[in-house]
Formats: sequence, structure tokens, C-alpha cells
Amino acid sequence: FKKQQEKCASTLSSIAASKAASSAVPSPLVPVKFSNDTERLQHINSIRKAPVGAQMKRVIDLLFETRQALTLEQINETCHVDMKANKDVFDNMRKNPKVRYDGERFSYKSKHSLRDKKELLFLIRKFPEGIAVIDLKDSYPTVMEDLQINV
Repeated sequence: FKKQQEKCASTLSSIAASKAASSAVPSPLVPVKFSNDTERLQHINSIRKAPVGAQMKRVIDLLFETRQALTLEQINETCHVDMKANKDVFDNMRKNPKVRYDGERFSYKSKHSLRDKKELLFLIRKFPEGIAVIDLKDSYPTVMEDLQINV
């Protein structure tokens, strides 16, 4: 038993010594990775193969969150929906009532184009019978807070 332990210990020490000597040379047993961002590329591919409606939702959500006018390239970089390559998504986005297209950029279009609390109060006063909250909800990011304060 002791001889076997000594043999194992010497084998382990020779392995450790050979690893220390060859630490500068990469080991051929280490698997080579083709790409570090394989998962990201698979994710992009799954988005681009998704149904038209799912791709449109991604773009509309992006436009809603940013509230900026974005070019096709900016949309592609941000949410990986390539509207240049997918004519169906492009055409449906142009026709969508929640999206404004000026020939170059897409932007989110709310039912009422309000920018702040002052414009909100002006609009509310125009409708003495009331106005549906759902029509105001997507006007600007803090509209719900402004509505809570004024109730």
C-alpha cells in the first residue's frame, strides 16, 4: 500500500512539474472556442426568425421606452430587428397606428401628444365630461404620477 502511495505521489509531482514547465505553451487538450459570443448570436438569430408580430412588438417597446426617433440602423443595433432585410416588418411598422415614420426615422406616437403636466391639465380641462386614463397612459413617462397628484 505504501509503495502504491509513493508511486501516486511521484506521478502527481511529475505532472505538476510538467505543467509548470509548459505553462507558456497552450495545452492541445483544451477545447478551442470558435466564438465567445455564441449565445448572443443565437439570441439575435432567434429574434430574426421570430414571427413578424413579435419583431414589431420589440420595436414598438423600444420606441416607447426611448421616446426617440430612431433610424433602421439604430433599431437593428438596439433590438436586433433588421427591418431592411424583413420587408413585412418594415411595411407593418409604417402602417401601425402607434408608430410615426417620417421617411427616415421611426418614433412612438401616443394618442395625445403631451409632454408635461401643464399640457395634461390643459387637455383635461378641454374635456369636462372626463377622458379615459388609457388614452393618456402612454403620453409621456410620468403621466401616471401627474394624474395621481391631480385626482
